[in-house]
This record gives sequence, structure tokens and C-alpha cells, in this order.
Amino acid sequence: MPVSNAVIRISNLRLRTYIGFNPEEMAKQQDVVINVEIQYPAYKATESDDVSKALNYKVITKRMIQHVEEGRFLLLEKLVGDLLEIAHEHDWTEMARVTVDKPHALRFADSVSLTLEWQKG
Repeated sequence: MPVSNAVIRISNLRLRTYIGFNPEEMAKQQDVVINVEIQYPAYKATESDDVSKALNYKVITKRMIQHVEEGRFLLLEKLVGDLLEIAHEHDWTEMARVTVDKPHALRFADSVSLTLEWQKG
């Protein structure tokens, strides 16, 4: 039976980092909420039940956590772009999408978010 691409979703990963270019933003960590979608062909994993044939989302998530927590970013675009690079590093990845929300970035809004997407070839 043909299988479509698997869709891995990492939902509402809540981290803290230095994000922004205003003096108060550069001095104090802020919350960010990260959502990631990665698509890859999963037919080998569905046929074999072999861990080595599946994309390891735990490894990807750990790399993202380390990058965010150890980083300093002036722009949301840079942070999202970096996370998108991590999301699509694996050769099997066909598509990746990353959205980062910056809660309370605007006075009367719940958050400001930015999304970037990558597709193979």
C-alpha cells in the first residue's frame, strides 16, 4: 500500500531567549513559542518498524532547544530562519515549516508570529 509523506508536528515548544533590539529586550530573556512541521517519506519506517528508518524528531527538538536557549537574536526572522535550517537538515526532509510566536510583543495583541517554509528542490 502506498504511503504518503509523514507529517511530524512539534507543537507549542515554549522556550526563553534574548530576542529583540530594544535595550530592555537585549537585557532580559523573553518567552517564545515554537511550532514546527516536517514532512518526510515514511514508507520505510511503516514497512519495517525499524527506528533507524524514521526521522528522529527528538534529536531535531534538542538541537532547536539548545540553539534558542544559547542564542541572542535581534530579529524574529533570524531566529525562525535558524530553526528552519535545523528542521530541514536531514536528507529525507521534503518540507519544513517553522512558526515562532513572541507573546506580548505588542501591547494589545496576544503575540506576534513569523512563519518560514522550505521545500526540497
